Amino acid sequence: MTPRQSTRTVSQDEVAGAPRKPVRAVLFDLDDTLFDHSHCAGAALAGVRRMHPSFIAVDETEFERRHAEILEVLHLDVLAGKIDLDAARVERFRRLFRIAGHDADRELASRTARAYRDGYIAARRAVAGAEALLRGIRAYAPVVVVSNNLLFEQQQKLRECGLERYVDVLVVSEEVGVSKPHPRIFAVALERAGCRPDEAVMVGDSWVNDIEGARRAGIRAIWFSRAGTAPIDPSVEVLTSLEPTARAIALILGQGQ
Repeated sequence: MTPRQSTRTVSQDEVAGAPRKPVRAVLFDLDDTLFDHSHCAGAALAGVRRMHPSFIAVDETEFERRHAEILEVLHLDVLAGKIDLDAARVERFRRLFRIAGHDADRELASRTARAYRDGYIAARRAVAGAEALLRGIRAYAPVVVVSNNLLFEQQQKLRECGLERYVDVLVVSEEVGVSKPHPRIFAVALERAGCRPDEAVMVGDSWVNDIEGARRAGIRAIWFSRAGTAPIDPSVEVLTSLEPTARAIALILGQGQ
């Protein structure tokens, strides 16, 4: 079945104003929606900060902010095939050392990158309530994970966090060739789930990638905002926690509205 794609952003008011069809697929982002990337990155970054006095000299909040910025830029380069993953990890810390006023050689940057990676893996965990939510959702509809990353990386996260068994379809940008918010990655997800855009719902933490991307594809979107930040568009439904499970499922499936 070829999914029908919208050529414009669909208003949540339009979606709410029309009779809502039963949900036939629930699309989830992975990082910071089901998998707790922020926790893992924070734990790993704290570990490497303790290794190097030059890092400790930088304000912690500023250090975390600059790390996130560099990670995002290099992550996009990895997805575009401009740099391989291992080289990107080394380059990330070479840039961080430069921000801290230290000109790190490749050996130091590599050693620090390995320490960060080890700390990140050791801290891997699912977002609270993710496993119960996916288990509950699958009683009603297939679970589809749509993520901007490398396939093996996301498979590993799902497996190690005990979520893999609840995922019916995994769609990642590496295999599709485009990243969210591009409509093609949502089209692939819908095609594999065997449903139309108006029969699906997308849950994710990124406003641009998950919310705007899904809405442009004609998919109802729910913003996962653990910080409780108000959505840019107040008509968009917000989920601040995956718990209690019953309440989250009701919101996702549009029950009781």
